[in-house]
Amino acid sequence: MSKNANQKNDQPSISQKLAELDAAVEWFYGDDFSLDEALDKYQSATNLAKEIEKDLSEMKNKVEVLEDFTKS
Repeated sequence: MSKNANQKNDQPSISQKLAELDAAVEWFYGDDFSLDEALDKYQSATNLAKEIEKDLSEMKNKVEVLEDFTKS
């Protein structure tokens, strides 16, 4: 299956989400940091981290199913 076939509705991959989260975290340490924007950026980064955690959990479940299948 191709990478695109695995992604639902052209959603970003876990790697893309991790890169986006990394960029968000780097913003807090950068020269462009603004206290006015910090809350929005923090909430956005938190939501992105939750999405990544969910994606990884789904992936783990698929791996466990495959492992169970191959043991049979």
